[in-house]
Amino acid sequence: MTQTAMVGQQAPDFDMASTKNIEKLDENVKLSDYKGKWLVLLFYPLDFTFVCPTELTTFSERYDDFEGIGAEVIGVSTDSVFSHRAWLNTPRDKGGVEGLRYPLAADATKEVARSYGVLVEDKGIALRGLFVIDPEGVLRYGVVHDLNVGRSAEETLRVIQALQTGGLCQAEWKPGQKTLAA
Repeated sequence: MTQTAMVGQQAPDFDMASTKNIEKLDENVKLSDYKGKWLVLLFYPLDFTFVCPTELTTFSERYDDFEGIGAEVIGVSTDSVFSHRAWLNTPRDKGGVEGLRYPLAADATKEVARSYGVLVEDKGIALRGLFVIDPEGVLRYGVVHDLNVGRSAEETLRVIQALQTGGLCQAEWKPGQKTLAA
């Protein structure tokens, strides 16, 4: 039985082939690898499409900001790790994501997308799901978009920083602002 992702519960485990070693493609990504760090799982439908590269490159451009708050990012689709490598080796002006600063994971069995509730079963692709997992492996935030709308790196950074305060953060809270008194 597949575990279902629920905010406030342990995140569903995963072990997927990835582009961590782009030459050999022999280094998987596992949830346990990220213990002690915040993790952003960024599900997207397919390599070599239109909205996906805008999202993935935006998160890559903000990668220093994610690292600065103790967070890592993994892009995930149901494409093969070989497709990921080809896309990563394609220049951006030709529709690729060359220079991406975080790994892409291949959910070839579709089990991870299914367990996070983003799999479009009849198409075999993932919706645009974004999940934030805390350093203890607990799912703290999840948002799912339809295929035609990209996600915001800025908002993801804000949410992680709000979660890191451990306090009550009002709407439009920004880093540096006080949290609400309980």
